[in-house]
Amino acid sequence: MRSIALLMILGSLGACARLDHVGKRPDFSPTDTGREHLAMSVQGLPRTLEKQRAVDQASLWSGARNSLLGDLRASEQGDILTVVIEFDEKAEISNSTSRSRSAGESMKVPQFLGLPQRIDKNLPEGASMADAVSVKSGSESDGDGSVRRKEKLELKVAATITDVLPNGVLRIQGSQEVRVNYELRELLVTGYVRPEDISRSNQITYDKIASARISYGGRGQIMDVQQPRYGQQIADIILPF
Repeated sequence: MRSIALLMILGSLGACARLDHVGKRPDFSPTDTGREHLAMSVQGLPRTLEKQRAVDQASLWSGARNSLLGDLRASEQGDILTVVIEFDEKAEISNSTSRSRSAGESMKVPQFLGLPQRIDKNLPEGASMADAVSVKSGSESDGDGSVRRKEKLELKVAATITDVLPNGVLRIQGSQEVRVNYELRELLVTGYVRPEDISRSNQITYDKIASARISYGGRGQIMDVQQPRYGQQIADIILPF
């Protein structure tokens, strides 16, 4: 009874999280929390010396980021760059295995110091020690498997540099939400990039992001209908058949 009550409580708690958009559009996630907002609101440490800064300000063609010849690519904490996600992948894998085995063992003791004849007298009718042991076994297994996948996705999302590691690698994080009627589409991307991989147009492709984590999904009324009920999901995990 306790287990059943616990399952009912867990199911009700999970359902309460989806009651926030009953009869209304799903709410956006707050933008004033998280690593992106923190990186843009906290000023980073200065990276140039005061002497070099004075020289740059006195020159008509300085290398400052706000000058004509400045590097406008994202490189510091709080800077924003564009992540381009464009992949059209197709994979096809096919495997086939076959295995067979047969074995046989036979042991006969027709005469061994007269013991088989003495033992035969005490055995049931038809039994004999002449053919003491005879064992045969065989096994056979066949297996076939195939995998076919085709994925195509073309997206762009603005990401923020949340941290600059000691070796110069940039940690980025980006999120995007678009609401259409009662359905909310979410796009999340995180990972690590090298400053030299960022193009002059301040863009970087997804294949140059290390430890990339890309999530494309949504939430809303349509998504709720497509998901199995909590009770069904729990039953699929617990039931052994």
